[in-house]
Amino acid sequence: MPQTSVVFSGTLGPNCNRPVQPGMGERGGGASSGSKDLIFQDGRLTSGSLEALMEHLVPTVDYYPDRTYIFTFLLSSRVFMPPHDLLARVGQICLEQRQQLEAGPEKAKLKSFSTKIVQLLKEWTEAFPYDFQDEKAMAELKAIAHRVTQCDEENGTVKKAITQMIQSLLLSLAARSQLQELREKLRSPVVDKGPVLKAKPPAAQKDILGVCSDPLVLAQQLTHIELERVNSIRPEDLMQIISHMDSLDNHRCRGDMTKTYSLEAYDNWFNCLSMLVATEVCRVVKKKHRTRMLEFFIDVARECFNIGNFNSMMAIISGMNLSPVARLKKTWSKVKTAKFDVLEHHMDPSSNFCNYRTALQGATQRSQTANSSREKIVIPVFNLFVKDIYFLHKIHTNHLPSGHINFKKFWEISRQIHEFMTWTRVECPFEKDKKIQSYLLTAPIYSEEALFIASFESEGPENHMEKDSWKALRTTLLNRA
Repeated sequence: MPQTSVVFSGTLGPNCNRPVQPGMGERGGGASSGSKDLIFQDGRLTSGSLEALMEHLVPTVDYYPDRTYIFTFLLSSRVFMPPHDLLARVGQICLEQRQQLEAGPEKAKLKSFSTKIVQLLKEWTEAFPYDFQDEKAMAELKAIAHRVTQCDEENGTVKKAITQMIQSLLLSLAARSQLQELREKLRSPVVDKGPVLKAKPPAAQKDILGVCSDPLVLAQQLTHIELERVNSIRPEDLMQIISHMDSLDNHRCRGDMTKTYSLEAYDNWFNCLSMLVATEVCRVVKKKHRTRMLEFFIDVARECFNIGNFNSMMAIISGMNLSPVARLKKTWSKVKTAKFDVLEHHMDPSSNFCNYRTALQGATQRSQTANSSREKIVIPVFNLFVKDIYFLHKIHTNHLPSGHINFKKFWEISRQIHEFMTWTRVECPFEKDKKIQSYLLTAPIYSEEALFIASFESEGPENHMEKDSWKALRTTLLNRA
């Protein structure tokens, strides 16, 4: 469970609590003196110099790094250097080892070594394909591939593996590019400037209840949208949160910003859903219908909670807590708020959102022992997850007093990101309703100014502050007209 108060567990440590197998856990023969700069505690790597950590990534004749180490180091290394520089160093270490093999008695093992290098590159391109959008990284990849194929003249098995790897990589990059182009077209939601002084939409105008009156069905469609959007987030996108904080290089920051598009798009979805909820409530003319709309969204949020879709649940609650909605006291007085009080209890921010974290932990445990795909769904509140990663980074230093990289910290960051990625890969089990989703994604939403106007027209200002705000809004609209 993501949490700000971190207790480092050994769940992702290489070969933790089990014997080290030859060629898997510890760097064996052929290791340079850099391996002496790695510190292990109970068989778990906790710190090391950057050079030693890079060498620990590269296979030898009788060693291949643990997969969890590969993922964690490739993920965390971008805090210290861009991927293309790491790839260049990996290529240099490979070349040095190849030259040693060619000059020594183990020349016959050269092909085995090349196969392991290809396997490492394959894991890299599959786990972090978008590292290779950079021309420098792609050039380094091809240079390493050229070197390792020089010993593969007989049956070409290494060459075939490299060709397949690069083809799969290019397909991944092409799919990413197409997805970004599509979402760029849909990036800006339709913003309705709303009513202009007693010009509220007629009651017959279509609203969410006219499209879907079943809270469970709407919660399921929201879950569809959540999973589709969160699925485009990659581990490296999340790691950019840390990279941006640490980087003082403006050029690098601008380059990194393109990689955080998925994060921005997902964050915008949360805001749009909150504003849509507020719009649907404030645009209703009759108090009885507004009451029904509020109770409907309370039921939708409750169904989201039961599904494990905490992000949509939080967005709906946030929308109902926006000032233009929250101030509608006459409307709220008619609402049966017991269910809403329970929801707000779950999202109580006190004690670092302790209640929410308990619910998230329960959903996570349910997912791990799930008998059906419906029980596997866990969609955390994304903003809280991002804050957890941020504070985890700020609380623990990147480097120890010895100068070593604090790899213990990056094991934990990697664990949390890996868990998040596991949640995002769940296939949505609910039937997709294009009509409902189209409304949720394209329905016009009021601007903040329009929400206040609609709110004041529904229930007039009750105190001096509200009267002043309402007067200022009226003056602004009249001047604009």
